[in-house]
Amino acid sequence: MADFPFDAVLFDCDGVLVDSEPITNRVLTEMLGELGWQLSVAETMRIFVGKAVRDEAALIEARTGFAITTDWLMQFRARRNAALDLELRAISGAPSAVRELHAALDGRIAVASGADRIKVELQLVKAGILDCFEGRIFSGHEMPRSKPYPDVYLAAAAGLGVDPTRCAVVEDTVTGATAGVAAGATVFGYCPVELGHSSATALHGAGAAHVFRDMAELPALLAGWRGGSR
Repeated sequence: MADFPFDAVLFDCDGVLVDSEPITNRVLTEMLGELGWQLSVAETMRIFVGKAVRDEAALIEARTGFAITTDWLMQFRARRNAALDLELRAISGAPSAVRELHAALDGRIAVASGADRIKVELQLVKAGILDCFEGRIFSGHEMPRSKPYPDVYLAAAAGLGVDPTRCAVVEDTVTGATAGVAAGATVFGYCPVELGHSSATALHGAGAAHVFRDMAELPALLAGWRGGSR
């Protein structure tokens, strides 16, 4: 598509491609409860969505007195992955949007996630779109800094051989939108009505150029983008 206004599209994964946050945060709620920090799943999501659990170790220790260890994180990831494998579903409209953009951009799409690679790949398999991202999966766990820093988005743009300022980033949290903006990309905020995504006001405040509610609209939205906010 010669007149497509972006050279590449970079996707967050959790909450953008797959509806993983309720599942992940239910497991986290259970494990925090075992440490003595009693939260509802909604409260856990308000605190942790968009953030890596390992980066919140100091907060967990302050609330529980338990020092988060590598073993505890491994247990969390194992329990989380087992639940995701059983229950995970793709975000409505995401697989078709991914395939349409993959075709339009000759494969110049990538996943740039704050999650660990094993989780990202498991989720892309469950969503049926791993083939669209083979060799183009970037994890914040493998970067010097994770979101809200831009490292993972800069790495994804470099991996695709494109200027980050010529990229569209698709995010659903303030943490991720902040990272995309810091990378110099144009950020599109996905904001459906379900719990677990930052509000439209918050996404705009973080620098998102546009906020949308239906993933099926994304290919046409990006193809028709001419700058500015609308």
